[in-house]
Amino acid sequence: MRLEEADPKGLVRESYRIDGISMGECRSIFVDWALSLPQGREVPDALRTLIAHYGADAPDHPMTETLSAGLAAPPVPGRRGGRLGRQRAV
Repeated sequence: MRLEEADPKGLVRESYRIDGISMGECRSIFVDWALSLPQGREVPDALRTLIAHYGADAPDHPMTETLSAGLAAPPVPGRRGGRLGRQRAV
């Protein structure tokens, strides 16, 4: 995937240019970026492209960490507890 396809609005590019950007700000930009991807674009492919381009030069940047977290598998939900969980166990 080309860089222009992975970051169509340049949101990720600009996040790497902001001095002192926080993890919270990077997460907010990440959500905006994800919502701006055109339909049909594969998010994991776009993330890999962005990490390869920007993350190599800035491995400690909060956006690199945010993009990498986007590739991680979501946690498997466990038992939530509560009344319903206890009733099923009986």
